[in-house]
Amino acid sequence: MAGAQRKLNIRGDNLANYVQFLQKEHPKRFEAVLKEVGGKIPGIQKITWKKAEDGRLLLQFNDRGYTDPFYAASMSDGTLKYFAYMLLLEDPNPAPLIGIEEPENGLYHQLLGPLANEMRKRANAANGPQVLVTTHANYFVDALLPEEVFVLSKGPDGASTARCTGDDKSVLGMVKDGIPLGSLWYSNHLMGGTS
Repeated sequence: MAGAQRKLNIRGDNLANYVQFLQKEHPKRFEAVLKEVGGKIPGIQKITWKKAEDGRLLLQFNDRGYTDPFYAASMSDGTLKYFAYMLLLEDPNPAPLIGIEEPENGLYHQLLGPLANEMRKRANAANGPQVLVTTHANYFVDALLPEEVFVLSKGPDGASTARCTGDDKSVLGMVKDGIPLGSLWYSNHLMGGTS
């Protein structure tokens, strides 16, 4: 579908339309996303864009070792997914709650920590959205603070309970001693449950 759209939809399949909106209406935010993604994706030197003759916005990913750029259709799902997350976080009028399920799916594991940090930065900004993420990735959890992690456990009655790892003194002590939160989770130390 052609034309700019003000919001990235729930599936992200209007990515190009949202890119058009952000580039046209908020060029500084758009350039910040291009710089951020270009600096984090292994092998990507920079991301640029150009307008096609039919008015579409074409994203060009310049990869080390290649003279000609790759276009979005040739990029990995993980690269496009990280790009979409960064665009979502740069929304000039974000929804009050952003929910993301398992951002680790398809992403290079070393991008999970930077992604968590970017989410925190946006959530802590004035008028920033609340960001709720479900994950099964210790690399993502490693980038979080104990007070930001809630472990969900299902009881015998089928009801789930949520416990904040920041309320567990033994977890706080181990984190203070330098043990990453994701490692504590994988070794089953977070609130004594599994999730």
